[in-house]
Amino acid sequence: MCSSDLLLISRRYLRATLVSFFLLAMAATACSGNQEQLILKVGGIPDQDTSRLARRYQVFSDYLSRQLGVPVEYTASVDYAAVVTAFTQGEIDLAFFGGLTGVQARLQNPGARVIAQRENDARFHSKFIVRSGLSIDSLTGLKEQAKELTITFGSESSTSGHLMPRHFLIQAGIDPDRDFRSLPNFSGSHDLTWYLVSSGSFDVGALNEDVWGRAVRDGKVDAGKVRVFYTTPEYFDYSWTVSAELERTYGEGFADNLRAALLALNPQEHGEILDLFNTRRFIESNNANYGEIEAVARNLGIVR
Repeated sequence: MCSSDLLLISRRYLRATLVSFFLLAMAATACSGNQEQLILKVGGIPDQDTSRLARRYQVFSDYLSRQLGVPVEYTASVDYAAVVTAFTQGEIDLAFFGGLTGVQARLQNPGARVIAQRENDARFHSKFIVRSGLSIDSLTGLKEQAKELTITFGSESSTSGHLMPRHFLIQAGIDPDRDFRSLPNFSGSHDLTWYLVSSGSFDVGALNEDVWGRAVRDGKVDAGKVRVFYTTPEYFDYSWTVSAELERTYGEGFADNLRAALLALNPQEHGEILDLFNTRRFIESNNANYGEIEAVARNLGIVR
């Protein structure tokens, strides 16, 4: 065999080898991508301080991973709207939404559904708080003095820190955008709402009853500076919602397995997780329970 023939064979061999390496690399990349898709992504609205949220979702993700036999990761979000966006774009598979953000997410992700809620979410309330030096003991009293006062809500997308407080203010004949000394402030979180009122930055605030109750129990609230003057009627609030794509990725019945894992949490074995979620247990729920929240949001022009 002449040298030219050997050279031709060598070139063909080299070309075939390079093609093989290329195909193997492509296959490895595809496999890697598939593995990444099989990490269950969990998210939730940032309704309180970040350190508590980080601990909450760390222990919860570890528990869920053990129960389901799949990797679970927490996806943090900077604000309420970002959680809704991440969920609708497929970056979060399971989300702990407030009532309003859950409605928004499900409207933008048809087929998404509520699978569970905390037992206290069927009878949730907002608290209206006021600087202790002010003589206000009802929404009627607030209406009489509103022109001289300032108010802060939580996040604009918060159910207990904005939507329902606004709803009950309007029912009492108070327009939050017209009747106070200035336009409402939005603190971004319930923890910051009570702090802003306590510090004297705002006269009145509205927030989640759980966050307020914990702050009082932990001794963070100075009763000489801030107090509750009104508790709203009850309504449905937080829920666990799964994306429409969940079972296409993990198979039929996976949402039921998720629900079972949530319902299996109990104070004896999982006290820390339940405490971080401010509940004694999770119970079954469904989209229909949040019809009132959607109706209020539509009436106020927050969703269309």
